Amino acid sequence: MAREQLQVLNALDVAKTQWYHFTAIIIAGMGFFTDAYDLFCISLVTKLLGRIYYHVENAEKPGILPPNVSAAVNGVAFCGTLAGQLFFGWLGDKMGRKKVYGMTLMLMVICSIASGLSFGQNPKSVMTTLCFFRFWLGFGIGGDYPLSATIMSEYANKKTRGAFIAAVFAMQGFGILAGGIFAIISSAAFEAKFDAPAYEVDPVKSTVPQADYLWRIIVMVGAIPAAMTYYWRMKMPETARYTALVAKNAKQAATDMSRVLQVDIEAEPQKMEESVSAFKLFSKEFMRRHGLHLLGTTSTWFLLDIAFYSQNLFQKDIFSAIGWIPPAKTMNAIEEVFRIARAQTLIALCSTVPGYWFTVLFIDRIGRFAIQLMGFFFMTVFMFALAIPYDHWTHKDNRIGFVVIYSLTFFFANFGPNATTFVVPAEIFPARFRSTCHGISAASGKLGAIIGAFGFLYLAQNKDKSKADAGYPAGIGVKNSLIVLGVINFLGILFTFLVPESNGKSLEEMSGENEEENETGAVELEPSGLNKRTVPLG
Repeated sequence: MAREQLQVLNALDVAKTQWYHFTAIIIAGMGFFTDAYDLFCISLVTKLLGRIYYHVENAEKPGILPPNVSAAVNGVAFCGTLAGQLFFGWLGDKMGRKKVYGMTLMLMVICSIASGLSFGQNPKSVMTTLCFFRFWLGFGIGGDYPLSATIMSEYANKKTRGAFIAAVFAMQGFGILAGGIFAIISSAAFEAKFDAPAYEVDPVKSTVPQADYLWRIIVMVGAIPAAMTYYWRMKMPETARYTALVAKNAKQAATDMSRVLQVDIEAEPQKMEESVSAFKLFSKEFMRRHGLHLLGTTSTWFLLDIAFYSQNLFQKDIFSAIGWIPPAKTMNAIEEVFRIARAQTLIALCSTVPGYWFTVLFIDRIGRFAIQLMGFFFMTVFMFALAIPYDHWTHKDNRIGFVVIYSLTFFFANFGPNATTFVVPAEIFPARFRSTCHGISAASGKLGAIIGAFGFLYLAQNKDKSKADAGYPAGIGVKNSLIVLGVINFLGILFTFLVPESNGKSLEEMSGENEEENETGAVELEPSGLNKRTVPLG
């Protein structure tokens, strides 16, 4: 009875790479494109929000968001993402990947638009409304992580599966790039239309009233790519692995995949009986088989994201140091958006995007384990190279060297654990837990991101409180913060050894589902995996 069910999964594993695989990458990838745009575009406009809503009369410098408001505006989407990863990851295993996939996209579209329409009588109410919608935007984005990874892994063949999942994740790089480019174009258009003096010339006129439209447009445009792919997401059939292994309907799985892969797969006339002894999530049997794997995927993603998101803290200092962003008072509000967007776009173009695509190119050649180990190793080396001679890097003549090493840490994060931590959890767990376990791993990463982005915001402050940023307590300084990050990356190397290599293996081989079937006495596989014979139960 299990013959055709295994046949459909084998057909997927050995299928030639074809046009449908690329359309699946684009459909899933556009979700990630939107995720990255929505999460990162807020950093382009936070300075502008400070100028518009927190202007102080006769102040020497332009208004900035107070620390608690800045943390809320930048961080609330991360909190939503963490919650969404856990909730939609669990729902994807309960209801099916496809049913939940459209919900996350619609949530992202609605909340992107609503974020740009944030309203209120005073700055506090505008920021509160913005934070409310950005939380739910993050909630939708969170669902995209486990669902996109699981759908792509379950559609792909085993030969190029790593590259396909990594290509979906790599669309993040293009999302960051698109956010920067759109902000450059729109701010340049506003600057040309609404001329304004620098802040030091005229503090009030330096922020034109129309600047309030600029940040709203930048935030809302993220809805467009998501809305464009909604129809295609709804047209995708449920993955064969979910239909056959979780819903136990091998006939439907064969029908769906015959249409998609344009090959004839013999249909199973009956539904499979559910195995009575199938173990549950977090049961003793689950922990025996997959406990260390789950610890490996959650810990490495957690450690990676602490380091990855804390690096953004140093961007403003680096950009200012090398003259990409001059002092705020020498610019008007719109020019400042232009300069920040240009600097972030250059970083994305030079280190972020290439790193992602190096992973796509090499992940099925050298494997996930080697790339993750190499990435953590070089991130550790470069963090210590920045930290130990930190005083040397602060001299004006040495700043270019600092930027090069800083860019290399970003490159090896993306050609390393930032991509592999996304790929591996979608490959090593059983189909009935795959989306949930990926969601747990991703949520652990987002917890690390929150610690990295906000813990280090306080930690990296000057030891002398009088030299710390306005509103912040004294910290341990940038040098000591970089040393802590180096240690965190080193721990990433150690925890990588808990993660198994999945390169070139089928999902059922990695998750032990074939072995599980044998133990229940339902199916016995020949070594080839193609000849099956049904054995009586008991």
